[in-house]
Amino acid sequence: MMKPFANDVEAADALAASFKKMQAEIGKVIIGQHDVVRLLLTGIFCHGHSLLVGVPGLAKTLLVQTISSALDLDFKRIQFTPDLMPSDIVGAETLDKERNLKFVKGPIFSNIILADEINRTPPKTQAALLESMQEYTVTIGGIKYQLPQPFFVLATQNPIEQEGTYPLPEAQLDRFMFNILLNYPSMAEEIAVVKATTSDNVSKATKVVSAEEIVAFQHLVRRVPVPDNVVEYAVALSSKTRPQTSGASPLANEYLEWGAGPRASQYLILGAKCNALFNGKYSPDIEDVQAIAQPVLRHRIVRNFKAEAEGISVDDIVTRLMQ
Repeated sequence: MMKPFANDVEAADALAASFKKMQAEIGKVIIGQHDVVRLLLTGIFCHGHSLLVGVPGLAKTLLVQTISSALDLDFKRIQFTPDLMPSDIVGAETLDKERNLKFVKGPIFSNIILADEINRTPPKTQAALLESMQEYTVTIGGIKYQLPQPFFVLATQNPIEQEGTYPLPEAQLDRFMFNILLNYPSMAEEIAVVKATTSDNVSKATKVVSAEEIVAFQHLVRRVPVPDNVVEYAVALSSKTRPQTSGASPLANEYLEWGAGPRASQYLILGAKCNALFNGKYSPDIEDVQAIAQPVLRHRIVRNFKAEAEGISVDDIVTRLMQ
């Protein structure tokens, strides 16, 4: 049973301290990738889901497993394949010995779900995650089953193998708070990885935060006060991405087919709140919004043919909009 905090300031200080401990524990296993770890933890404390995009061999699965260990959460990995069925994720009703229908829970009934290579399964199976990601429930036979709390979907995608894949529909992409890009490690980091993984010493992350504390910190993030100018900046930034609207930037009119919806503005503020708390601040500023703008907007705006032809990426556009 966790000890209640005297006030929100004490809780904010506890979250900042816990974040540093989590970084240290995760760093025992995962070398480098500090920005990725920070974004994943931000998503978790904002009660949001994350999409990890990176080439094979960048330790995406190990990263998620390590985070689940540091957070003392139940972890399940689902390998998405073309023949995966919705019942393989959410579970199914079966007949017991007395010939009565009994619901057998699927792996979705866990705290952290690693949806590995989520774009390798058909849309019908991808859609099995929609209800759980938005409403935190699963409906089978007209009966709703509540998922354990906290609950997060951390999905991975391989950006290079597109043959035999099914792109995620925009409705599902929008349910992910962050689209996080994993890059190759630096030479120094890769040397450290090779040394650590080719010896007999196995490092493990130990528990830092309990499930009860995570839920308490999630409520704390919601209570963080935000100045009006920061909210206005976040909404204006989202509005700039919407071509042919009153708030659109000329850049969006020229290079974008579609812009970010209101959910982007909500996640910009939530992410900014959490980023501020991680930095020991009690309220976010515009720099906190900018710190998480790329992963929030990256999967919510669609380039047009002109942008693709000129080699202008979504990240380039977001950077220029922030300037």
